Amino acid sequence: MSDTADGDARRPPGTPTKVDIFDTTLRDGAQFEGISLTVEDKLRIAEQLDWLGVRWIEGGYPQANPKDAEFFRRAPTELHLEVAELVAFGSTRRPAGKVDRDPTLEALVAAGTETVCIVGKSWDFHVTEALRTTLDEGVAMVRESVAFLKAAGLRVFFDAEHFFDGYRHNPEYALRVLEAAATADADCLVLCDTNGGSLPHEVQQVTAEVVSHFGDVPIGIHTQNDSGCAVANSIAAVIGGAVQVQGTVNGYGERTGNANLMTVIPDLTLKLGIETLPPGRLERLTLVSHHVAELVNLPPQPADPFVGASAFAHKGGLHTSALGRAGGATYEHVDPELVGNHTRVLVSDLGGRAGMAIKAKELGVELDDQAVAVLSDQLKQLESRGWLFEAADASLKLLMLRAAGWTQDFFRVEAYRVSSYHREGPAKPEGGVEVSVEATIKLWVGDERIAAVGEGNGPVNALDVALRQALDGRYPALERIHLTDFKVRVLDGVAATGSVVRVLIDSTDGDQSWTTVGVSENIIEASWQALVDSIVYGLLHTRAHDG
Repeated sequence: MSDTADGDARRPPGTPTKVDIFDTTLRDGAQFEGISLTVEDKLRIAEQLDWLGVRWIEGGYPQANPKDAEFFRRAPTELHLEVAELVAFGSTRRPAGKVDRDPTLEALVAAGTETVCIVGKSWDFHVTEALRTTLDEGVAMVRESVAFLKAAGLRVFFDAEHFFDGYRHNPEYALRVLEAAATADADCLVLCDTNGGSLPHEVQQVTAEVVSHFGDVPIGIHTQNDSGCAVANSIAAVIGGAVQVQGTVNGYGERTGNANLMTVIPDLTLKLGIETLPPGRLERLTLVSHHVAELVNLPPQPADPFVGASAFAHKGGLHTSALGRAGGATYEHVDPELVGNHTRVLVSDLGGRAGMAIKAKELGVELDDQAVAVLSDQLKQLESRGWLFEAADASLKLLMLRAAGWTQDFFRVEAYRVSSYHREGPAKPEGGVEVSVEATIKLWVGDERIAAVGEGNGPVNALDVALRQALDGRYPALERIHLTDFKVRVLDGVAATGSVVRVLIDSTDGDQSWTTVGVSENIIEASWQALVDSIVYGLLHTRAHDG
């Protein structure tokens, strides 16, 4: 049974009913290995975060680098936020320094945001060893910095760095730091699990103790994922009384990342009945997750909860059979549509006839019981030889159509040949190897026999060029069909160069994208299978789309 309606009943007594979402993708998330954001990237991501409906967007550290400074300069005129507010990030004044002469604090005031977030040390070890100052000075740095920013008319959030480690080692000092920020009128005290080593029961207990100690002062939580508990720790902190949750889209962040807001938000909303986003925004979660992944140039993770392509994908025969009888509630903990996702059935040798029938319906193919039975057996035989259709819906749809009696009439391949010419030449600065590839294809279009030759920078490219040359002028839609990715996997490494390989080809026509598959001991043959399926599927889609 789906638990989307009983969040209030599952929420422990004393847990807040509303939590502010503070997104730090543009600052903390940008520290993730492989991410390098331009100012344009940051502006586009901020637009997506506002569209999702988060309360706060931490735009960066304006004093740290020119790129973040430019972002804050451009944001007032180029960003039109409807829900979210920008936050500038910085740190407390330097040891033995003056707040009115501190460049970081000056940059925060000049950033032009109404809200700032500053970080300060709350672990005595870091104060004495990293800052090399006294504990009293560490407290003064926090108190004076918050007071300076409040006097400038700003809303101030204080990030207590290494708070949980500090609280374990010296709770008196960790609380002194928070008290210094609170007495200077900080608007929220954020407890940071900076090293990511805390566990949920510790976070809940400590957060509850801090909430009790400070009464009406709002408490926030910022967790890292080094122990794999960032999401759980964030939820535990909310149960302990935290009313602000900091995290990032898709969990991006330094080392192993931050709390993944794409998981935290639906867990709080759907499981505990806690308000996190404005009404009607939760179903945008999957789109925002994938859009931001594209902007940071990292592939979305299929196994991510709620928003991943595999989050509601079903493969086992028992699961798919139950889905066919009773719907998603049998094996789905929430309705996928609540987070903008959808149910998928993965057809494989682990599935049965029920799964095949559901998948055929999803792909728009009508199969009778006999066709389903034959296709199920055929699929198991193919997968035993290395074929995989989970990620190749286009090839699977063509297989289903053929089982239903369809025969593609675009062209019939008679033969193909590929030759590669490799010559070692005299040593040159750019290399002394000359390589050329030529492909010859013979095929039929109706009663017409056609031969064509294509040259390319590799066998797949040469085959693609030759095939297009043979079909030139007959199918104008071919001009819009392009290969976008090519993946090869060796299935039996023991056989070395004689191994069976599986090739996946991603293609697009500008309207939709699709994936096809080929399997063979010959990498060229496997590539040819996937290439032909890609062209046929693209032409078939165009025919159906154009009527």
